Amino acid sequence: MEYVLPGDIENRSFEIIESELKREIPDEIKPIVIRVIHTTADFDFAENLKFSEGAVEKALEAIKNGVTFVTDTNMAKAGINKKLLEKHGCKAVCFMADEDVAKTASQRGITRAAASAEKAAELKEPVIYAVGNAPTALVRICELSAEGKISPKLVIGAPVGFVNVIQSKEMLTQTRIPYIAAMGRKGGSTVAAAICNALLKMAL
Repeated sequence: MEYVLPGDIENRSFEIIESELKREIPDEIKPIVIRVIHTTADFDFAENLKFSEGAVEKALEAIKNGVTFVTDTNMAKAGINKKLLEKHGCKAVCFMADEDVAKTASQRGITRAAASAEKAAELKEPVIYAVGNAPTALVRICELSAEGKISPKLVIGAPVGFVNVIQSKEMLTQTRIPYIAAMGRKGGSTVAAAICNALLKMAL
């Protein structure tokens, strides 16, 4: 067994991932791809992550100017590095547990994730949406954008599962929204948070 000092484990992990990648990853997206693989131990993300043109550049500019990350789970929010958020003058919010969101969802017969996306549309500051769980949130974000009610700096589309997951990601890729999408069924809150953290590190 190889002994690795605690402070060197992440760097050593990244070295192993890079050595085992089966294809060249463009430099502008490599830190994101590697961090997602590091988080999941799943090399499929080297193929599954899809980036709209200029998405990373636009996201980094937004982060440097201070942006609000809106997540669809408190798990994703908790996974975003607080020190990096503070360093950039950014913040992360999640409305899923808010009483008004639950009330709206119940009254209108929609998911809390969709109602949460609508509440986020009321924010006045620049926003990056990080969706790691609910395809209904991703669909509503696309609809709100088409309606001209939001103009996100970036949408991270990484819901996980079997019902409308693939379709919601395909829907995102057909919009003009800057996006990073984990195509297919795979994703999750940890993937969404990993992408956020990679961008925050890249913006330093």
